[in-house]
Amino acid sequence: MDIKEAIRNHGDVAMVITKRILQHDEAKGSNVVISPLSIYVLLSLVAAGSKGPPLDQLLSFLKSNSVDNLNAFASHIIDKVFADASSCGGPRLAFANGVWIDQSISLKPSFQQVVDKYYKAMLSQVNFKQADKVISLVNSWVEKNTNGLIKEILPPGSVDGFTRLILANALYFKGAWDKKFDASKTVKRDFYLVDGSSVEAPFMTDKEDQYVAVFDGFKVLALPYSQGSDPRRFSMYFFLPDSKDGLGSLIEKLDSEPGFIDRHIPRRKHELGKFMIPKFKISFGIEVSDVLKKLGLVLPFYEGGLLEMVEPPMARNLSISKIFHKAFIEVNEEGTEAAASSAAVIQYMSAPIGLIEFVANHPFLYLIREDKSGTLLFIGQVLNPLED
Repeated sequence: MDIKEAIRNHGDVAMVITKRILQHDEAKGSNVVISPLSIYVLLSLVAAGSKGPPLDQLLSFLKSNSVDNLNAFASHIIDKVFADASSCGGPRLAFANGVWIDQSISLKPSFQQVVDKYYKAMLSQVNFKQADKVISLVNSWVEKNTNGLIKEILPPGSVDGFTRLILANALYFKGAWDKKFDASKTVKRDFYLVDGSSVEAPFMTDKEDQYVAVFDGFKVLALPYSQGSDPRRFSMYFFLPDSKDGLGSLIEKLDSEPGFIDRHIPRRKHELGKFMIPKFKISFGIEVSDVLKKLGLVLPFYEGGLLEMVEPPMARNLSISKIFHKAFIEVNEEGTEAAASSAAVIQYMSAPIGLIEFVANHPFLYLIREDKSGTLLFIGQVLNPLED
């Protein structure tokens, strides 16, 4: 498998998912943070347990030509991209997978091998007749593996006696800026909202040169994280439209042009006439089944496609009931802390620039990326930095 091609394909799928989530009723007018990577890896695990037309649809949606390639990509993400670097001065990272299966059935040996070998998943047998207890177990596991940032991936009533499997993952990232901001220089300034009004928000600033690139209609800022001796390079990117109401058209560009992000990464530092970015903290959750169905991924939600997960005859009647996703991010003078979780409930049935300014005082898009591989970890939008 060409891992670079797989990462590029994931990036394209990530932008498709991001655009559709940002257009969803639950996201309109809201600050958003999501991890399309979390959703992608969860769907890859679903694909490993699928067969026939549902598998073909999953492969097409995930832009992959085989389950083996999806498994290899997931393994690379878990073992390489999310390998913890805190002991050598880099970011603290973690990626965990979990599978909860009803005690009345067992996984197919071939699927269990994939779960163990590629996804390094924790496997637990449970009694889904005790639905509330199972919800508590899964939520506690997610809370532990996101360092307490996500406490409830499964809402009350999301599991019942017809549930047979739950697949879930949990991602965690904590990185310190390569050059931290001086908190004493943080000042309150106006942040302009979509409706034309403004709020007074705390802005971080610095006199140092910054990685910035200027394009037609928008600017991009890169803030690197401290890496110590870690060979990987993690950065946070801010895509700031020139116009206060330009975020929508910028998101359209990101989705419609494959490889857009890679082509708009700042490569050089520049002196800035003015430099200000707001502090913010965002928590966002969404049930993404409807989003995925509108994107054409419908067959895994109907019975008869998840034939490779458990032994027959139960397999014939399995289908995905719901897919939940939650994420959290906090950006301050020290750095960034972020986490995400996805869970599937499976039931029976650049131009030259001179002195420029980068003042993120109106809605913008942001993302966290591992730059050596180009892997996107988190994406979101800030419409009002004062709202969680």
